[in-house]
Amino acid sequence: MKTRAVILAGGEGSRLGALTEKRTKPAVPFAGKYRIIDFALSNCVNSGIFDVLILAQYRPQSLIGHIGAGTPWDLNRDFTGGVKILTPYKARHDSDWYTGTADAVQQNFSFIKDGRPDLVLILSGDHIYTMDYEPMISFHMDHHADLTMGTISVPLDDASRFGIIATNAKYKVTSFVEKPANPPSNLANMGVYLFNRELLDKVLWEDHQQDGSSHDFGKDILPRLVKSKARVFAFPYSGYWMDVGTVYSYWQAHMDMLSPSPPLKLYSRSWIIHTRTEERPPARLPATAHVYASMICDGCFIEAGARVESSVLSPGVIVRARAVVRESIILTDCEIASGAVVERAIVDKRVQIGENAHVGGGVSTAEVKIALIGKNSVIPAGCVVEAGAEIGTDVALSDYDEAVVRDGQVIQKRRSANEV
Repeated sequence: MKTRAVILAGGEGSRLGALTEKRTKPAVPFAGKYRIIDFALSNCVNSGIFDVLILAQYRPQSLIGHIGAGTPWDLNRDFTGGVKILTPYKARHDSDWYTGTADAVQQNFSFIKDGRPDLVLILSGDHIYTMDYEPMISFHMDHHADLTMGTISVPLDDASRFGIIATNAKYKVTSFVEKPANPPSNLANMGVYLFNRELLDKVLWEDHQQDGSSHDFGKDILPRLVKSKARVFAFPYSGYWMDVGTVYSYWQAHMDMLSPSPPLKLYSRSWIIHTRTEERPPARLPATAHVYASMICDGCFIEAGARVESSVLSPGVIVRARAVVRESIILTDCEIASGAVVERAIVDKRVQIGENAHVGGGVSTAEVKIALIGKNSVIPAGCVVEAGAEIGTDVALSDYDEAVVRDGQVIQKRRSANEV
């Protein structure tokens, strides 16, 4: 059976704040050296699927630069599949910006069905998990399914955030409801769909012609299919899976990676997460630097007397003497000046944090609030950025009116007249 994977990577990711101000959500860095989309891509190639289409839309430049020809994933192929990135285009007939996940697939279906794949595996590009899709394909064939959905059990308190599924004893889906206020169960939709190509073609075209449809898989396609006579089955997945669609879930997923027994095995040689990397010197940690329960990438320099605790440092991060980084994610080429303290914060690329500044906090409290600093921004010396505050991208020293940025406050770059 020929399987083609389609990765939905056009998400704006507005709930990630400054992290997605200049990039699409699947292109957001993760775990020091990766991008979020690396997990879906690596799952494909590790499962023997080398025919991949990526549907991009919102700010795709960073994503396109990262994927390139697909060489790190062994997807630089022409005649045997490979990876292709498709963006919205203007045609003579109905085509425009994607209005929903199903619409994105429908607008590109002429490319998706080219070569007549038997099965179409539709994936989200913004989930963190490692999954072998081969058992799911075998399950699909054994059950003579029209559609197989990947499912995972979630805490009942969180179930209202997901599409919730009910099945019979043979895993046939009997009901599906998107983000119910009172979830009837805790079996959640993972956003992993394996369709027979002909059925997918049919249901997408019917939805395209449906007045009032939001053209979304979760809201429209799946409930309609479950109510029809289609053979829809749920494939149970029991590994680690995280939708990193909010600032908190993004932070929490990193803290999960730092736990004594991480639920996601980044170090398994049998399931490598492939990515595009750049040459950097080894990380340097002098004898008197204190590093505890952290992930430190190439090119980092932690000066004598600095402390890094339960944090992830991406390539090229510099932590100066007497600075403290605690329960934080620091992205590429940031510099944290002497005496600065960064606690429970997410700091995007190339941020400069001034001497004796204090970013975030509250590590001793039960309530978790994350300070967020956008790409290329500067935090003034002695400035306090409280937990729950946000600094946008490209913020300069002249953009601050006070020395304290309060919880819930957002500082943005002031635009000059010739930038407007």
